[in-house]
Amino acid sequence: MAKPRANWKGVLKVGELAAGVALFTAASTSERVAFHTLNRKTGNRVRRQFVDSDTGKLVERDDQVKGYETPQGEVIMLEPEEIAAAIPESDKTLNVEGFVALDAIDTVYFDRPYYLAPSDDTSAEAFDLLRDGMRGAKVAALARTVLFRRLRSVLIRPEDEGMVATTLNFDYEIRSQEEAFADIPKLKLDKEMLELAGHIIKTKSGRFDPAAFDDRYEAALAELVKAKIEGRKIKPRARQREGKVVSLLEALRESAKGGAEAKPARKRA
Repeated sequence: MAKPRANWKGVLKVGELAAGVALFTAASTSERVAFHTLNRKTGNRVRRQFVDSDTGKLVERDDQVKGYETPQGEVIMLEPEEIAAAIPESDKTLNVEGFVALDAIDTVYFDRPYYLAPSDDTSAEAFDLLRDGMRGAKVAALARTVLFRRLRSVLIRPEDEGMVATTLNFDYEIRSQEEAFADIPKLKLDKEMLELAGHIIKTKSGRFDPAAFDDRYEAALAELVKAKIEGRKIKPRARQREGKVVSLLEALRESAKGGAEAKPARKRA
């Protein structure tokens, strides 16, 4: 299997200790079914074009600029050269500013994961030293660098023989949870319901297996495309019928009994 191409190469630095590193994409959508937008009458692909909102005339790419609208409604144009000059230059250094406990950062701040590996054999020893040092101390590193023309904060954690570098959302990008939770009523829950809920959770406890969570929507799209290629028709999936309305307590009782009363699976001949 060919080694994936690095998205970024630089230096992971802690004080005077430095290791050349390469960053690889950990999560990708490239395997999803991709569609084009077509003209139903001709079957040809259609193109997206930008037009002037007032004149309706086509605006060529060279005539398109970024703009910012002020609260007073004034539009300020920003030339590409001005934007480029404002972007911080990358020195290709992942500068570690400190170490935190592995679970110290709320996952709501997690943005995008990348795999981090030594960029060459000469950097392997320093890389392994940092990785194993963090693993032994059970900590993660907080670093900052310019990635893809943006200054980013990065959380770096040891993972098997390498590390995982996760870009972090900035504080201003995270919405207040108080606004989302403001309308949740404060209720006093029945003791029996809490005990039943705890029992259900305990009987269904397990370990996370990513392979067990299949993308049913993607699989359905792939099957639809295959059927169209083969000239087959796919019957619409039957919608699930709504179950009878029962009280919350009764639902908990039935759920708690479900595991104990389940019939044993038949043995294969």
